Amino acid sequence: MEIACLDLEGVLVPEIWINVAERTGIEALRATTRDVPDYDELMQQRLRILDEHQLGVGDIQQVIGGMRPLEGASDFLGWLREHFQVVILSDTFYEFAQPLMRQLGWPALLCHKLEIDERGMITDYHIRQKDPKRQSVKALHGLNFRVIAAGDSYNDTSMLAEADAGILFCPPQNVIDEFPQFPVATDYAELQAEFSRASSRRVS
Repeated sequence: MEIACLDLEGVLVPEIWINVAERTGIEALRATTRDVPDYDELMQQRLRILDEHQLGVGDIQQVIGGMRPLEGASDFLGWLREHFQVVILSDTFYEFAQPLMRQLGWPALLCHKLEIDERGMITDYHIRQKDPKRQSVKALHGLNFRVIAAGDSYNDTSMLAEADAGILFCPPQNVIDEFPQFPVATDYAELQAEFSRASSRRVS
């Protein structure tokens, strides 16, 4: 049995933090894992900025409530679910993801959890485990799944390397240059073709 593992932001939905940056005008919040490989460093930077500007979880949820999946994402996900079991492996947080998961038809999602105080301010975050995307693929291998994975950023590359086949989807040039071993898809038609090519069952 084959299972597809997908990153969320940049693959199925826009980058949440970039949308928050655009809505608030705080340019420093535009940084993502495409720019900063160390996820803890990135999140500590984000928490400092949120505290400095007194932005709480409600402010971010309001931005997310107005977001929509990327054009073509729902159709691609529908095709993928016809041919594979599908799991979303994301470095977002359950407190952020619900409106987007609803629009995508509630696919299985493994992500992280926020710590929020009584004022609604985000005080900390808790990841499921170290290198969670790679560890998730390892666990699926332990269940005798063959895994095909797709992502767009630095924090996806260990997942892609652990999978039986890894695919980069619309990555920045710096990620392409540093990880030339992974095929690159630049739209959903190409991504579908890469999944078909990687499958042991010749799906179409």
